[in-house]
Amino acid sequence: MTGASRGIGRAIALSLAAAGLRVAIHHRDSQALADAVAEEAPGGDHVVLRADLADPDEARMLARRAATGLGGLDVVVNNAGIFLAHPPARTDWATWHATWEETLRVNLLGPAHVVFGALEALADGGRIVNVSSRGAFRGEPDSPAYGASKAGLNALGQSLAVALAPRRITVTTVAPGFVETDMANEALKAPRGEAVRAQSPFGRVATAAEVAEAVRWLALDAPEWMSGAILDCNGASYLRT
Repeated sequence: MTGASRGIGRAIALSLAAAGLRVAIHHRDSQALADAVAEEAPGGDHVVLRADLADPDEARMLARRAATGLGGLDVVVNNAGIFLAHPPARTDWATWHATWEETLRVNLLGPAHVVFGALEALADGGRIVNVSSRGAFRGEPDSPAYGASKAGLNALGQSLAVALAPRRITVTTVAPGFVETDMANEALKAPRGEAVRAQSPFGRVATAAEVAEAVRWLALDAPEWMSGAILDCNGASYLRT
């Protein structure tokens, strides 16, 4: 699974390992953190892999290296992502262009290339779960590339659900709102943090473990007929029809 050294990815890796899976723990530049996840994860025999998902060849080969290290693939989880602020009215052209390029490479093209690399090894009846965002639906005015990349990831998952159904491979997506992670840390600081928490009638944001539980269910226990679904996981902070 991608982006597994911290935050949501770490929680997903630990949850899948606790369910009995051997896990390929991917990171880009956090070797020590990824090693710590591998040591903490139940079951042992996990694999730690480094790759820059902005590089198409590294993204494609990551899945193949994971299959080699694990002796095959049953589940692929695309979790890695970046969130970069670039408000349209306050961003210069060079930053705007660079931010769009980097965000789409990591958040959308990266998962697409990981799946392409995985298909040779992914077992028939396997599962692909993508981690998207509430922002794909409500918009991200200060980070439009992030919102657009996650909307594209939703569409990618639905396209793959149709394309891979003949192999009985299910493809689903989880769309969280704010989660207590390093990525969201700045937004959760006072005074803005109170307003963010108030977006949910529960008066809080999600824990990484809650999102991980949704991913684990889709990866292991959800019925095949869930394929193509996008599962909201935002504490009723954003309701769509």
